[in-house]
Amino acid sequence: MSEKLISWNVNGFRACISKGSFDAFMKKENPDALCLQETKLQEGQIRLELPGYHQYWNYAEKKGYSGTAIFVRKEPQSVAYGLGIEEHDHEGRVITLEYPDYYLITVYVPNSKEDLSRLAYRMKWEDDFLFYVRKLEEKKPVIYCGDLNVAHREIDLKNPKTNRGHAGFTDEERTKFDAILSSGLIDSFRHFYPDLEGAYSWWSYRFHARENNAGWRIDYFITSAALENRLEDAMIYSDVTGSDHCPVGLLLN
Repeated sequence: MSEKLISWNVNGFRACISKGSFDAFMKKENPDALCLQETKLQEGQIRLELPGYHQYWNYAEKKGYSGTAIFVRKEPQSVAYGLGIEEHDHEGRVITLEYPDYYLITVYVPNSKEDLSRLAYRMKWEDDFLFYVRKLEEKKPVIYCGDLNVAHREIDLKNPKTNRGHAGFTDEERTKFDAILSSGLIDSFRHFYPDLEGAYSWWSYRFHARENNAGWRIDYFITSAALENRLEDAMIYSDVTGSDHCPVGLLLN
């Protein structure tokens, strides 16, 4: 029996729901776990009826900003919010669920900003988040997913030459992603499709980017190497609208 895990940066959950995409997608895919990023909600701003699912939410202190959620069929053994590091835990970026055989994390990695004013903070975040994952791995394998705000290689975006050095495709951000993989973690999509071009999960709202498939692959499922033999497939649901990102998925056996 496969487990289907899905991640989606909804870029404003209420807006995504109002477009009708969310309900249709849930009915069609019926995931075991759905991890959201950029919900842009405060507590009490939404009443979501999702029969059969346990809901976990992490809100940013700043209104209408960031935020994550996880909806799961199977109740976890434990739930943790944030990284346990004061400077990182005001923006609702991380939720960790513990299951008998792995940890599942939804994460919304900070954007370096167009002027790269947040790049230094982002570098600190990357180190602290990887340390957090490695500590969990001492107990059991980890699956983390979400908007990691980086296109790792040139194959992961439509226009690598003109975007080099821009937020999401700086050498610094890409080097941090190298560190993730060299620490033994697996980029599940490239595990199955190492050379597939044109596979993107985010498109700018400008310049008809989506209809021209001028996108970036910045949404991921990353897993511990210990889970490699359980990986069955990785998916990008590029036809699903409702956000400037599309959902991505992982099948586990």
